[in-house]
Amino acid sequence: MKKKNRTLKKKYRRLILYVILITIIVCFSVHFIKVYKYHQTSEYKLLKVGYDEKTVAALLKKLDNNNISALINKKKVESIDKIINQKYFIASHLFDYIEYYKKNTDKELSDVIAIINVGANKPWYEGSSVTDETKGFAVLVNKFHILSENYDAGEIKKFSSTYAYGTVRANITVYEAFIQMANAARKDGVTLVLSSGYREHDYQEKIYNNMVKSKGQEYADKYAARPGSSEHETGLALDILSTGMGAFTDNFDKTDAYAWLTSHAHEYGFILRYPEGKEHITGYSPESWHYRYLGVDLASKVKSEGITYDEYYAYYLAK
Repeated sequence: MKKKNRTLKKKYRRLILYVILITIIVCFSVHFIKVYKYHQTSEYKLLKVGYDEKTVAALLKKLDNNNISALINKKKVESIDKIINQKYFIASHLFDYIEYYKKNTDKELSDVIAIINVGANKPWYEGSSVTDETKGFAVLVNKFHILSENYDAGEIKKFSSTYAYGTVRANITVYEAFIQMANAARKDGVTLVLSSGYREHDYQEKIYNNMVKSKGQEYADKYAARPGSSEHETGLALDILSTGMGAFTDNFDKTDAYAWLTSHAHEYGFILRYPEGKEHITGYSPESWHYRYLGVDLASKVKSEGITYDEYYAYYLAK
């Protein structure tokens, strides 16, 4: 009996040892598989490149798989955490930001982001294409986004001499918005008078060609628009001046009319389209008199952001 008990005990000990051994093997295998799988993850590979945990978490949140894979196969980009945390960062432009910043380290990163977003790292008009004309009042027109020759500006209406110097026309919605704005300004003792509005494609072509002949193409591209790239062809843009000293574009930014527009234009759907210091973004020298109609809601949003419409469109509205 004792011999039989000893035999059973040995069998139990062996069984227990087998169970323990199997458990150890299973646990080790599971751990090995987990480690192996983790080593295949983008998180691990980015850490191996040299990015810290906080940066890796941000990269995984903001970038798609293609960008992540490309980063894994490159040397560590020292400025990448600052780039991806810029307010108007667009993931699809990541490597354009990186390359442009390498060549322009003197620029603020916010400026690098803006330049790439609007395509201003290329020469003006290079790679331009027909703009999305289905956007209505939000349509973007600049040196990269061109109107088609058959663009429909909608119903166009002429302003009376009360509101304009000479013949000035605009889309009927813009016409009504400006009159409402001019009347409101008048109550505050400010006179707003138009000098230019809607232009047909042929007329814009004539203006541009005449400037090329007299001043050269480089000058013309800086101060005028090639046919199709002028907002005036949309019927949504107005050149606003005033009376007296404010009747001249060169000093309009020093007038009460300009100060009033700075505070109130968005309330009537207008924005200053070409502000000072943004020539490298808009492609045009500052024009304190050039206002663009977007509608009250959109104009208020652009005003609130404090950026050009080119930048706003690229980040919020472009497909």
